[in-house]
Amino acid sequence: MLPAVSAQEVINVLKELGYEKDRQRGSHIIMRQVEDPYRRITIPNHKEIAKGTLRAIIRETGLSVDGFIRLL
Repeated sequence: MLPAVSAQEVINVLKELGYEKDRQRGSHIIMRQVEDPYRRITIPNHKEIAKGTLRAIIRETGLSVDGFIRLL
């Protein structure tokens, strides 16, 4: 089961995985992975990210839900 997490918590996990903030447009933060493979992930800057959105972000990183939760 997915925990309720904020955008900042997701950003912290992505930074541990080698992502860095690329830019921000409005309430969406775009993170990019510098190393190979080159990836971009968009994160809504909300106090609580919707469960479906969080699952999509986790899937884009290539992690399992359990692996993501461990990094929190």
